[in-house]
Amino acid sequence: MILGLDISTSIIGYTILDKDNKIIECDCIRLEKFKDFFVKAKNVKNKLVSIAKQHDISSVYIEESLQAFKPGFSSASTIQSLSKFNGVVSWLCSEIFDLTPEYISAGTARKFCGIKVPKGEKAKIFVFNFILDTIPEFNVEYTAKGNPVPGSFDRADSYVIAKAGNVLCQMNKK
Repeated sequence: MILGLDISTSIIGYTILDKDNKIIECDCIRLEKFKDFFVKAKNVKNKLVSIAKQHDISSVYIEESLQAFKPGFSSASTIQSLSKFNGVVSWLCSEIFDLTPEYISAGTARKFCGIKVPKGEKAKIFVFNFILDTIPEFNVEYTAKGNPVPGSFDRADSYVIAKAGNVLCQMNKK
C-alpha cells in the first residue's frame, strides 16, 4: 500500500491507496491547536504508528515543500518552518515504516494524475473539485455555511500525491 502525505504545520493530509488506487483511508491530522513544534511532531508520530499497525505500507510519498520564496505567498520564515517540519515528518516515516520516503512536487503529481490547472485558477481549489468530480469514494463533510471542513483540501492533495506515487511504483516495476 502507498501512503501519500501533504504536510503542513497546521494540517497534514494523508491517503493510503492499494495498488489499484482504491482509497483505503483518506483523512487528516489536525495540528492547529498545538503551538509547540514538538507536541505537533508527537501527535504526527502517534498517528503514523497507528497507521503502521493497521496497514502494510510499502511506499511513502511526500509532497515536496516549497523550495523558493514567492512574493505575496509564504514568507521566508514560513518556508523555513515548513521545511523543518517536513524533515521531521519524513524522518518519522523512515523510522516507523522502515522506508525511505520519496518526494514529489505538486506539479509533477498533478501531471501523473492527469490534472491540468488552467492559468489563473487556484491549484488547491481546482484539484479539490477535480477529485470530487472524478473520485466517487472521496467523501467531504461541510460546515453549516456550506464550506468544506478544514483538512478537505489537504486530503485531496494527499490523494494526488499517493496516486502519483502509485504511478511511479508501477513505472519502476516495468
